[in-house]
Amino acid sequence: MGKTNNSMLQGPLLGSIITYTIPIILTSVLQLLFNAADLVIVGRFCGSVSVAAVGATGSITNLIVNLFVGLSVGVGVTVARAYGSRDDEVVHRTVHTAVPTALVSGVILTFVGVLFSESFLRMMDTPENVLELSAVYMKIYFGGITFSMIYNFCSSILRAVGDTKGPLIYLTVAGVVNVVLNVFFVTVFHMNVAGVALATTISQGVSAVLVVIALMKRTDASRLILSKMRFYKRQLITIVQIGLPAGIQGSLFSISNVIIQSSINSFGDIVMSGNAAAGNIEGFVYVCLNAFYQTAVNFIGQNSGARQYKRVAKIVGLCVGLVTVTGLLTGFLAFFFGEQLLSIYITDSPEAIEYGIIRLAYISLPYFLCGLMEVSTGALRGMGSSLSPMIISVLGVCGVRIVWIYTVFGMEQFHTLECLYLSYIVSWTFTLLLQFAVFFFIYKKHVKEDALYRERISNA
Repeated sequence: MGKTNNSMLQGPLLGSIITYTIPIILTSVLQLLFNAADLVIVGRFCGSVSVAAVGATGSITNLIVNLFVGLSVGVGVTVARAYGSRDDEVVHRTVHTAVPTALVSGVILTFVGVLFSESFLRMMDTPENVLELSAVYMKIYFGGITFSMIYNFCSSILRAVGDTKGPLIYLTVAGVVNVVLNVFFVTVFHMNVAGVALATTISQGVSAVLVVIALMKRTDASRLILSKMRFYKRQLITIVQIGLPAGIQGSLFSISNVIIQSSINSFGDIVMSGNAAAGNIEGFVYVCLNAFYQTAVNFIGQNSGARQYKRVAKIVGLCVGLVTVTGLLTGFLAFFFGEQLLSIYITDSPEAIEYGIIRLAYISLPYFLCGLMEVSTGALRGMGSSLSPMIISVLGVCGVRIVWIYTVFGMEQFHTLECLYLSYIVSWTFTLLLQFAVFFFIYKKHVKEDALYRERISNA
């Protein structure tokens, strides 16, 4: 198969997992810095209302985008399993199906996002003094969403074949472009949130171009040849079968977050500002944990494709241990330095900072639970099962949070921010326990089938 990533399939796992995961963490942190730079710069030069305007777009943007980003998960799993089983033709066809799928996804998202941004924001009860700025930010962001789709799909391919350093380099370049343009558009042209949205779009375009060039330069089956791009029916079906449940899961996660954001909006713009800044800080904790999800998906995908189930069990155990330690450490640091970190985003409202600290206490400190939930999801998807984690997440995350909001939080004596944030902890715990139980059931089924397969081969 040309160049194969043997570190996933052979040798000690701990070092390979850490080496593989660190660039993903750094890449994700840089990607998150796009939005962080937006918040910091508008907070410094435009005030807390602009911070609230950008923050108010997050949950609804994720709701719309996650459905299609889930397809990139399908691409990664399909490539990883084919790569592990050394099926060059499936890898080639998946790569050349993935890029046009990303383009079509981007066009659809642009249409929906630009046309309905303001309507979505009104449905979330976004305050009038924030609404106009939020709508401007969303329309410009969705105008360039195709770049983001291309980057996500192509970087999923690179990670599936073992390259996590490339996406880090490309996003570093784009991150520098983003920060420079943020400052330029806001301080020189006084464009407020429109300036940071435009800077984000341009920088995403840079990262998309770089990652496409990287795929075109590869020498193995994952090489992209533009003239051979088309929709291969079988590979498209596989991508959709794995990716669509992942996308639906992400969107349904976002539905519960939209409902939570709407509840937060009811407390006013000061609470919205503190919540937005704290949520952005928590984002850095989350991406550190989500990196182990991506590691689990690709390591387990390649090893299950190669029928190396003992390594699969070791991978799950190592990812569980590493994500717990990472979650406890990063969550504590986010809370301990909360006031200082929030002050970077908010300079004109000590009260908003206080509300931000409340969120950090209730969500950042127990965030390792979310990490465990992510690993269990990645383990299931790596084994080729995408429908079960979607169903469990719908029940465990969306269901629990929505029921909590309309029952417990709906009671007058419990109608507080603290009670609202507790819904995260309850939903994480319920979901991770259920998903690990399902994983062990599916794992044992695969091991049994593999034993029967090997027995047939030996008797043949």
